[in-house]
Formats: sequence, structure tokens, C-alpha cells
Amino acid sequence: MAELLFRGATVIDGTGADRYRADVAVTDGVIAAIDTTDTDADADTAARPATAARVIDADGLVLAPGFIDMHAHSDLRALVERDHPSRVTQGVTCEVLGQDGLSYAPVDDTTLPALRRQIAGWNGDPEDFDWDWRTVGEYLDRLDQGIAVNACYLVPHGSVRMLAMGWENREPSRAELNRMRELVAQGLREGAVGLSSGLSYTPGMYAGTDELIELCEVVAAHGGYHSPHQRSYGAGALGGYAEMIEISRRSGCPLHLAHATMNFGVNAGRAAEFLDLIDAAMSESVGCDISLDTYPYLPGSTTLAALLPSWSAEGGPDATLARLADPAARERIRRDVEERGSDGNHGMVVDWRTIQISGVRDTALSDAVGQNIAEIAAARAVTGTDAFFDLLTADRLGTTILHHVGNEENVRAIMRHRAHTAGSDGLLVGARPHPRAWGTFPRYLGHYSRDLGVLTLEETIARMTGRPARRLRLDRRGLIRLGHHADLVLFDPRTVRDTATFEQPRQAAEGVVEVLVNGVSVLTDGKPTGALPGRALRRTEQGVSAI
Repeated sequence: MAELLFRGATVIDGTGADRYRADVAVTDGVIAAIDTTDTDADADTAARPATAARVIDADGLVLAPGFIDMHAHSDLRALVERDHPSRVTQGVTCEVLGQDGLSYAPVDDTTLPALRRQIAGWNGDPEDFDWDWRTVGEYLDRLDQGIAVNACYLVPHGSVRMLAMGWENREPSRAELNRMRELVAQGLREGAVGLSSGLSYTPGMYAGTDELIELCEVVAAHGGYHSPHQRSYGAGALGGYAEMIEISRRSGCPLHLAHATMNFGVNAGRAAEFLDLIDAAMSESVGCDISLDTYPYLPGSTTLAALLPSWSAEGGPDATLARLADPAARERIRRDVEERGSDGNHGMVVDWRTIQISGVRDTALSDAVGQNIAEIAAARAVTGTDAFFDLLTADRLGTTILHHVGNEENVRAIMRHRAHTAGSDGLLVGARPHPRAWGTFPRYLGHYSRDLGVLTLEETIARMTGRPARRLRLDRRGLIRLGHHADLVLFDPRTVRDTATFEQPRQAAEGVVEVLVNGVSVLTDGKPTGALPGRALRRTEQGVSAI
């Protein structure tokens, strides 16, 4: 007898193929039967089970593979808020952690405290939390103790660089580079799926192209991929993408371009130039293996400290705060930010009206949340840069922001590309985080597919399931097939939509009915169950599997 039967579901299987009607049964955590009622459906089938312990009437509802978030920042929230409502209410059943070159493994007793401070704006810094790991493998073991959805992990280049050579702005010695190569290899042997880099964050921004090529050679040898936050999404965006492609070409490492945007006014309407670059690299004559992800919103989100020029962040958080207290250093930063264009702001001069505070570490600063820097400066009768300095200092670099620099034409053009997948890039901390953390996947399904018709529903789901599963080399996941792990989402295509807003960002999606992770319901009748069936999906020589 099957454990669960979806009766009369409209199946969209994750390949991009046409939908079909079927009864789908789940037993022992896998898809045990697919009984089609469409005679021309291209699907593996098995006999319909006579009975099931639980039957869901799925008439008029879509059954799809669980959604895969290719760019998530739940590295701590998955362990702290273990029922993980921001994921399960969207239909996400797997997320890729360790993004943007900065995360919590591998670390040692020196780098961990500094990392906790540096990326508190991304992940928080919970009190009385047990940091009982140091290696990638130990972190994955911690995830295996019980999480709501599955997780893959990328070795973070910035964290590796800290272990090898601190926060110094220079090329590594041969011994230091060999140390980095071994740390990356170790992380991959322990189950990571690839390498992330954060080339507009310290210390990753100090790495040259040749350093990244050497590390990507290691990644390629272990069957992983490189996922960079490149050096610029503004004035130097096309040059940044060209550098990442060159690294892929020279190292032989597959490339996944994280949050692949073309931002700021200088890039308005220029997505075609970026996509031409990608197509040329993917052509038979070059042969680069490239994919990318985007979120379906215009504003970006990061820390306020990320806007600082790279030289001012050398040496780590304490050195940065010391420079903010030094009048000569402050004036040099001001010139970079206001006149020359800070590399931390993608080579662009900062427009303080576009920088909106979304969260603060110090609750005494809560009145700043929701305001942009220009508004804060006017209320305090100071310049925008002085307000910027004051917030950074008072909040000890822990402030998070929304960055209103996106372009709708570019967003739509990029999501149509054949290499596109979906990623939320969602931060889950702060008073008013970006709504993409709760709304990315239903927004694709509702706003961009159903309402605007930018993509068909089959195309949209393929970008969230089968296509990212291929990039991750997931074993028997990402498609509705017999014997595949039962990571599934059932939703109403007529009503599914995001409800999270910039004013109220922690709002669950509508229209998502049931979500299974490894065959266990983590969402039933639209409500989280509290079940923790998720596991770390570890890279092996054959692919990526948890079981």
C-alpha cells in the first residue's frame, strides 16, 4: 500500500515537456508509481496502487518536483529556525548554501569570530549557539541532525583565503595558494558541490584571476562548479562576466553565474550584450559549461559595509572600524564613494536615495529601518556620507540594505535565457529583509509566468527543478520519475502568488498546498508541519546524494 497518493494531478515533470494528468504515489521516500490518464504522456509508469494511507485530491492542481534555490543564505537560519517557513511555504525542497565566498566552513578559532561579525547582516549572530564544527564535513554533519529542506554547500573562497593568509590585499605565496588548493579539495572530498567566490567582498576581492583559475582547476578535477559573485554588476559588469568566463575556459571548470544581473542606469536595456557573451562562450568553438540564476525583483540586498572601497576593508572588521574613526581615511573613503565610484559599489558613485536600510544589528538604531540614507542624512542635518559613516560605526558594520538599482527589461530578458535557473539570494534576518526570501518562487509562477506570460509554466518549473538538478548533479532529484526521491510540491496554478512585500516581507505564499521532502510532508494544507526530513546532499564521484 502506498503511503501517499496524489489523485488526478496535473504533472509538470521538470523537463520542460508538456503537462499531463496522472495519479502519483509515494512510498518509502520515493516516487513509487505514476499512472497516467493521458495516453500520449511521455512518462515512466507503473501500476496504480490499490490503496494508499493518505489520498490527496489533486484535481486542478499542479504536481511538480520540489523547487531548488540555487542561491540561498540560510547557512544559520536552517539550524536556528529549523521548520524553515520561508522555504517550505514556497515549495523549496533544496537550497544551495555557502554563497558569495563567505560562510562558516572551513574555519578555525581565529577566522570564525571575524566571519560571524562580517556576515552578521546576512545570517545574524545568534546568542548561545553551538558552533560545534570547523570543517565542511562537520558542518554538513550538523545539517544532517535535522533540517526542513535538503541543502547543498559550496566551499567559500573568501573563508578559505582567510585561513591561508588572513585579510591581506596581495597575491598569495606559492605555499599559501597550495594551502588554499588543499582546503578547497578537502571541502569537495567532504561533500561540497563546488566553490563560491565573492569578488566585491573582502578578502575575496583581493584575489587575482590566476588565483581563481588554480582553485577552479581543483574544483573541476572533483566534479564541482564555480559560482562567483563577480567584481561588478555596475560599471564593470560586462568585464566582470568576461573574467568569469575566462576562468571557466582556462580551468575547465563549469560556471554558474550567481544573481546574474545588469544593474544601475549605465546598464539599462543592455541584457542582450551580456547574453551574447554567454552564448558565445557556450558555443561549440569555446565549449564553456555555463548556467546562471536570477531573482525576480529589481532591488538587490547586501550589507551597508559592502559599499566601502576595498582598500578600507583590508585587515578585517576591526581595521575597517579604525579607518572609519580616522579623519584622513574617512575623507579618502568619501572621495571614493561620492566622486570616483567605489569598487564596493560596483564602480559607481553612490546615490544615497537608492540605499534603503532593511535591518540593523543594534536595536537602538531601529528608527533607520525603512529609510534611505538621503532621508536619514536630511533628518540629522548631515551629509549622506556622514550618515553612512555614522551608521556603520554605531552598528559595528552589521547593517543590511536594499539597493534599488535594478532594471525590469534586463530582468525579463535574462530569465528567458536557456541557461537560466532560479535563486532567491534571500537574507532572512533584519526587521525588513528583501521579500525575495519568502516570495521568489511563487513570484516566478504567478507574476512572471501566469500574469505576464514571460515564460510558460512548463519552462518556469524546468528552471526551478530539472535544470538546477543537472547543474548540481543531483542523484534522482529534480524530475518526476519512477524511483526518484519524493521532493514534490503541489500548488494551484490559478492562485499561486507571492504576498511578501517590502513593507511586510515575511508573508507566506498563497496557493502552495503540499510540499514533500524525501517523501515527508513539510507543508500540508498550506501550513508547515515542523517535520525535519532534510539532509545535506553531498557530492560523490557519481553525483550528489544524501541516501
